[in-house]
Amino acid sequence: MITTDAAASPTRGAPAAHQTLRILTHLSRQRGPVPASAVAHALDLPRSTVYRLLGVMEEHGFVVHYPEDRRYGIGVAAFELSSGFSRQEPLARLGAPILASLVDKVGESAHLAVLSGRDVVYIVEERAAHRPRLVTDVGVRLPSHITASGRALLAALPPSQLRAVFPNAAAFARRTDDDAYSLRELKAVLTQVRQQGFAGEDGDVTDGFASVAVAVRDHAGWPAAAIAITFPRDHVSRGEWPTLAADLGRYAGELSRRIRGRPQ
Repeated sequence: MITTDAAASPTRGAPAAHQTLRILTHLSRQRGPVPASAVAHALDLPRSTVYRLLGVMEEHGFVVHYPEDRRYGIGVAAFELSSGFSRQEPLARLGAPILASLVDKVGESAHLAVLSGRDVVYIVEERAAHRPRLVTDVGVRLPSHITASGRALLAALPPSQLRAVFPNAAAFARRTDDDAYSLRELKAVLTQVRQQGFAGEDGDVTDGFASVAVAVRDHAGWPAAAIAITFPRDHVSRGEWPTLAADLGRYAGELSRRIRGRPQ
């Protein structure tokens, strides 16, 4: 069994890598380029170490040096890393096996959705055996306020952001005459979501089907996605929804952990 300090703490075995990542993270959080001395002071690192690591990162394009201003900022290579993050669709890749395990456990279909403007977009669908195809296929967009996934995501937004998404009655898409929503009505729905810890809908998307959903939070506590289970209404009584949501919350928590988010 390995018991060295380096094995117990990976950062001790690679201090330069640890310091480099701290510097990059610090630069990415600034409003603009900053002096090397400010980086050293903020991270409590020797100036010589900071200058040496900044020089290496500049050579590889991760940092840009502005000589006239004597400041350093994020380089193109760092931007390409973020683009690569988007290209590799980490939420979908990380979420797919989690949804598969969830479906195996509960025996009902599940999906992963993200908020896009006033809509939710479904990025993963895992259909349970012997269950019909749902409208929530990958790539489908639906109004967020009528779906369980959307309500779970909206309930995690601050009030100012919610008002920005739904500034007036015209912002509410209506699929039927029964969808007459207002911001006040939506706030009442979202208050209930926050109180019970999960969102639900019964027949709002597809007649005869209901859904339960919870949000997956990122590192800043914002809703990165929502995981939902959809089932024929007569398969799960409303009294069983909290138990189903508790199972769902554990899987959402695992996805949140994988994206370095906050616990549910």
